[in-house]
Amino acid sequence: MDVSVERGAIPDSTAPEPGGDSAEAGCAPQAAPEAARETAPAVTLLICTTCRAPGNDAPPDAQRDGARLLASACAASLPEGVAVEGVAVEGVSCLANCKRALSAAMVRRDGWTYVFGDLSPDSAADLLTGAALLAGSPDGLMPWRGRPDALKRGMVARIPPLFPKETR
Repeated sequence: MDVSVERGAIPDSTAPEPGGDSAEAGCAPQAAPEAARETAPAVTLLICTTCRAPGNDAPPDAQRDGARLLASACAASLPEGVAVEGVAVEGVSCLANCKRALSAAMVRRDGWTYVFGDLSPDSAADLLTGAALLAGSPDGLMPWRGRPDALKRGMVARIPPLFPKETR
């Protein structure tokens, strides 16, 4: 299987989460901000590292469930039969979707952005499958067929591309 997954972090001005070495550190250094849009990954998977799973009664300084989900996504590989070039996995401090935690977003550089909630710490493979589907989509939309159930029932929003097709 051909898989090229870039791992990095989005800089964030907030303090590191309690109980950890800043989960935003992600899996590897992020590319320089001046990098051209064309060299950006096809899809960037953003995982909220400050999320707590519903019912989590862990002490405030314990590692957050979102940070565990990020670590799982960094360690996971794409499921068999799914290949994609240029998927980046990054941690962010907060996606402001607390009522539907755990949360993640997928941003396609030339397509739609998706926000998901109601994820579990075990959702890494589903998120990577969704990122692969989005990256491989010819129209910039994540296809419904093949989308993991967690991403079907957990979708919070679908946001259109920043630049209309005519200006890309």
